[in-house]
Amino acid sequence: MEAKNFAVWDYVVFATLFVISSGIGVFFAIKERKKSSSREFLVGGRQMSFGPVALSLTASFMSAVTVLGTPSDVYRYGASFILFFIAYALVIIFTSELFLPVFYRSGITSTYEYLQLRFNKAVRYAATVIYIIQTILYTGVVVYAPALALNQVTGFDLWGSVFATGIVCTFYCTLGGLKAVVWTDAFQMVVMIAGFLTVLIQGSSRAGGFHNVLEQAKNGSRLNIVDFDVDPLRRHTVWTIVVGGTFTWLGIYGVNQSTIQRCISCKTEKHAKLALYLNLLGLWIILVCAVFSGLTMYAYFKDCDPWTFGIVSAPDQLMPYFVMEIFSTMPGVPGLFVACAFSGTLSTVAASINALATVTFEDFVKSCFPHISDKKSTWISKGLCILFGVICTSMAVAASLMGGVVQAALSILGMCGGPMLGLFSLGLMFPFVNWKGALGGLLTGITLSFWVTIGAFVYPAPASKTWPLHLSTEQCDHSNMTTTTPPVTVTRPMLADTWYSLSYLYFSAVGWLACVLAGIIISFITGPQKGKDIQPQLIRPVCNLFCFWSEKYKRVCWCGVQHDSETQHENVESGSDWKQGVESALQNGLSGESVAHVPGYDPKDKSYNNMGFEKVTHF
Repeated sequence: MEAKNFAVWDYVVFATLFVISSGIGVFFAIKERKKSSSREFLVGGRQMSFGPVALSLTASFMSAVTVLGTPSDVYRYGASFILFFIAYALVIIFTSELFLPVFYRSGITSTYEYLQLRFNKAVRYAATVIYIIQTILYTGVVVYAPALALNQVTGFDLWGSVFATGIVCTFYCTLGGLKAVVWTDAFQMVVMIAGFLTVLIQGSSRAGGFHNVLEQAKNGSRLNIVDFDVDPLRRHTVWTIVVGGTFTWLGIYGVNQSTIQRCISCKTEKHAKLALYLNLLGLWIILVCAVFSGLTMYAYFKDCDPWTFGIVSAPDQLMPYFVMEIFSTMPGVPGLFVACAFSGTLSTVAASINALATVTFEDFVKSCFPHISDKKSTWISKGLCILFGVICTSMAVAASLMGGVVQAALSILGMCGGPMLGLFSLGLMFPFVNWKGALGGLLTGITLSFWVTIGAFVYPAPASKTWPLHLSTEQCDHSNMTTTTPPVTVTRPMLADTWYSLSYLYFSAVGWLACVLAGIIISFITGPQKGKDIQPQLIRPVCNLFCFWSEKYKRVCWCGVQHDSETQHENVESGSDWKQGVESALQNGLSGESVAHVPGYDPKDKSYNNMGFEKVTHF
C-alpha cells in the first residue's frame, strides 16, 4: 500500500497540539512554583473543581485505540457497540456510589493504600506491583499502535511521533504535576471531539448525506443492535456488552489509580461525584461520534472494502485511510484528525505517568523514607515522572518487536482489571474476608484471567461466534488487487471452541468472580476476619439495600462492623478512633502525614471535603 503523505499544513496543525500541551505544563510550573509540596504536585492540592476533572477523566480513557479501533469495529461488526452507553452508566453509578465514598473519606493518595488499611502490606504491595506492570505494558502499546497505523497510511513518521509523545507527556507531567495533566486533558478532549465532528460532517457529505449513511448501514445489517442471545461465546450481544462491559470498565474506572487520583483531587466529595457524572456525558459523546464514524466509513466503502481488498493491512488502519481519502484536497484537515488520535494517546500516557509516579512514591518511597521533607518529596515525584516517561516510551519501542503479541498486551488491562476489581470488592463489601483470602483471591483471579485471555489470543474464536458482517470488493479495481497468503490451519485443542472462545468482554468478569469466590472460601478456611477489628469507614454496607426492612438482618450482614450511623458520624467528625485504627494499620512504614486520614464533613453541604487534611497533615 502506498502511503498518502502529509502536507506542510498537516504537520503545522499536529505540532500545534504538542506546543499547546507543553505550554500548559510550563504555565502551571510557573504558577505553582511556590507550592512545592508532593501533595500539590500529585493531587493538585485536593482543591480541583469538577469541570476540568470530568473532561480529564473522559480524555484519559478514550485513547487513540478508541479513536481508531471503535470505528473499525463498527465497520466490521455493526453498531451494537452503542450499547456501551448502558455499561458506561452502570460503571459511573457503581464508582460514584460504591467505591468513591470509601476512597475519598479515607483520605488516601494511592488507591492501594486502602488495601493496607483493610488488609496488610503484602496485599497492598502485590496489587501495586501488578498495577505498575500492566500500566507500563498498556501505555507502551497505546503509544506505538496508533503511531504504526498512522505511519502505514499517512506516511507520518513512526518513531518521530512515538518519541515526541513520550517527551511531551513527560515534560508537562514533570513540570506541572496533576493540574497540568488535568487541564491538558481538558484541552485534548476538545480536540478529540473537533476531530470526530470534522470527519462526520465531511464523511457523511461524501457518502451521500446522513440519511444515506443510515440507509446503507441498515441494508448492510450494521443497525441490528439488539441481540438477547445468552451464549457467552458470542462476541457482542446485549448481555456481553452490558454485563461484561460493565465489569471491564469498572475495573478501569472504579479502582484504577488514574481515576481515583483525579476524583480525590476534587475539593469536596460532591465535586468528585459531579466530575464522574459529567464525565459520563463525555463518554457518551465520544461513543456516539466513534459509532457514527464507523457507519459513515461503511457507507463510503460499502462497494470496495480496503481491508479485504488489501489496500490496508490491518483494521485499525481503516480510519486513517478513510480520513486521507475524504480530505485529500483539504491540506491541514488530516492533521486535525491525527491531532484527534494523538490527543487520546497524550491524555492516556500522561494519566499513566502521573498515576505510576503517585503509587510508586506513596507505596514504596514513603514506606522506606517516612520523614522525607516536602522539597525532597517533590523532586522525587518529578524524578519518578521522568523515569516512567522513559520506561513507557521504551515499552513502545519493545512493542514494535512483539508482532502479534501487541494484541495480547492490549488485553492486559482487562486481564488485571477484573481481579483487581475483585480484590477491592472483597475489601469493601465482605467484612469477614481476611488478608489471606484477599491475596489468594487476587492470585486465583489473575491466573484464570491470563489463562482465558492468552488462550483466546493463541486460538481466536471462530467466525460463527464473532459474526463478522459481509464486506464487498465488487467495485474495486481488481487489476491492482494485493494477493494475500491463505491462513495456515492450526490444530485446535478441545478448549479452543469453548473456554478460549469466551467473549473478550467477559475476561474481567471471570477474573472478578474467581477472585471473589476464592477470597471468600480461603477466608472461611483460614478463619474469617473479626468485624470489630475493622474500621467502619473501610466498608461499604451494601447489605443495607437488601435488608432495609430489618435492623436485625442488617446487623447480621455487618459481620460485627460498627455501622451505627451515630457512632460512625462521631468518629468521622472527631477522627480519634479512626486515626488510632489507621496508625495501627500503617505502623512500619508510613509517616504521620499519611496517618491522619480524616477528611472534614460539612453538615451544610452534606458532603465531605478536603479541609480536614489542611488541619491534620503537613504535605
